[in-house]
Amino acid sequence: MTRPWLKDAVFYEIYPQSFCDANGDGIGDIAGIIEKLDYIKSLGCNALWINPCFDSPFRDAGYDVRDYKKVAPRYGANEDLYRLFEVAHEKGIRVLLDLVPGHTSEEHEWFTRSGEAKPNAYSNRYIWTNHWWQGGNGLPYVGGERERDGTYILNFFKCQPALNYGFLNPTEPWQLPADHPDALATREAIKDVMRFWLGHGCDGFRVDMADSLVKRDDAQKSGTSAIWRDIRAMLDKEFPQAALVSEWSNPPLALRAGFDMDFCLNNWDTGYASLMRDYDQPVNNSYFKKDAPHRDIRRFLDVYEKWYADTAALGYISLISCNHDTTRPRFGLDARELKLAYAFLFTMPGVPFLYYGDEIGMRFLDVPTKEGGYTRTGSRTPMQWNGGKNLGFSTADAKDLYLPVDPAEDAPTVEAQANDPDSLLSFVKALMKLRHDREDLQADAPYAPLSEGPGEPFVYRRGRLVLAVNPTGQTLRAPAPVTGLRPIFALGEVNADGDALAMGPQAFVVMGE
Repeated sequence: MTRPWLKDAVFYEIYPQSFCDANGDGIGDIAGIIEKLDYIKSLGCNALWINPCFDSPFRDAGYDVRDYKKVAPRYGANEDLYRLFEVAHEKGIRVLLDLVPGHTSEEHEWFTRSGEAKPNAYSNRYIWTNHWWQGGNGLPYVGGERERDGTYILNFFKCQPALNYGFLNPTEPWQLPADHPDALATREAIKDVMRFWLGHGCDGFRVDMADSLVKRDDAQKSGTSAIWRDIRAMLDKEFPQAALVSEWSNPPLALRAGFDMDFCLNNWDTGYASLMRDYDQPVNNSYFKKDAPHRDIRRFLDVYEKWYADTAALGYISLISCNHDTTRPRFGLDARELKLAYAFLFTMPGVPFLYYGDEIGMRFLDVPTKEGGYTRTGSRTPMQWNGGKNLGFSTADAKDLYLPVDPAEDAPTVEAQANDPDSLLSFVKALMKLRHDREDLQADAPYAPLSEGPGEPFVYRRGRLVLAVNPTGQTLRAPAPVTGLRPIFALGEVNADGDALAMGPQAFVVMGE
């Protein structure tokens, strides 16, 4: 059962540390997000995904949760988040929080209790071996940190012990089966967290590493999928409008596991990187790069269309401009190329996500790692609102900022682009309006490719509309069923000639009645 409100949803991802600092301490906060809700609505985004805002030591930027039911003090208090839900809903904006179900911080109370020498109700909340010298049998582990006689299994950093959902096929005495009462208790604990925030007005969750709960799962993730189907059944009964989007990047599995949406991420096997980020080589072959020597839309479509055919009746594939783990698209594309890329991403099926700052073309910055960001840190810098102090992000001294702002004289800002009809920001707003105005561009309108041959623009159908994009620097022609149709949205020069389209360099068009 897909949530009906998702049909016309366009999400805006907010990295809360970096969006808007309302209290002047150099770190973004919930009050700052509330302050900017009208801006978000003006973009045409009617839903938010907020990266983790829970209490944390911030050794992995909040993905090391110390208390699932407490807002991190740097962002405010629980009451501020409840207020965000309320004000957002008044403005017609839904809010997803970031659920991290696979691990916690090593400072979480559950882990403190689990590491005690004397057995207790939390002893199996995490995965422990039976002796202080026993390794994880191929899984990463840490020893010597607690009184308990055993080593504990990690998910990522040393500070992130893995929660225990069991093993699909246990091979060691310390490995519990997925149906063990203690593994089921972990599942129930996460349900309790979800109920808490949904009860206070949250509209659902983005689920971090959703495919990795049950250890040594099979290729079909049958153990982990069973957990999510059980959770979805709970939500359908208690919170039927609550949406789930998975960090899985395998829609055939994720959507069958009960998720409404699954991200198409920048993984090696999705084809997504070929659109905007195919630059790990001597030349940039990204499809939307004007001078790419070997562009090929099929590198993306071969994967996407297989997924789409398999899942269109189950839920949605979510295409993204970027996210907090991915290099910003401006790293390899200029403003014109970004317009074409966004035109494609936001007119395809599914529920799209716009990463904060991508609407103005914020750059990926070369900055030192912060809170476990490492190479991802350059995509997490402060939002650039205006030409004032700290580009409008904060009134704090520059040395106190969470991360530095773009120091370039031409750093893009909302203020500079807001009244420029040719700006990237203005284009994004017009594109989003078109998507909302035309049901044939929304999440579940049918899609079909029409032409994608070498030397042709890519032409595709959404419902009754015909769309085409030419990212090259040359004029291209392609057959297209456009007789009786007219351009209702265009970038660049486009001419319809019978059952063909002639498209000037770097052009995009939506043809309709």
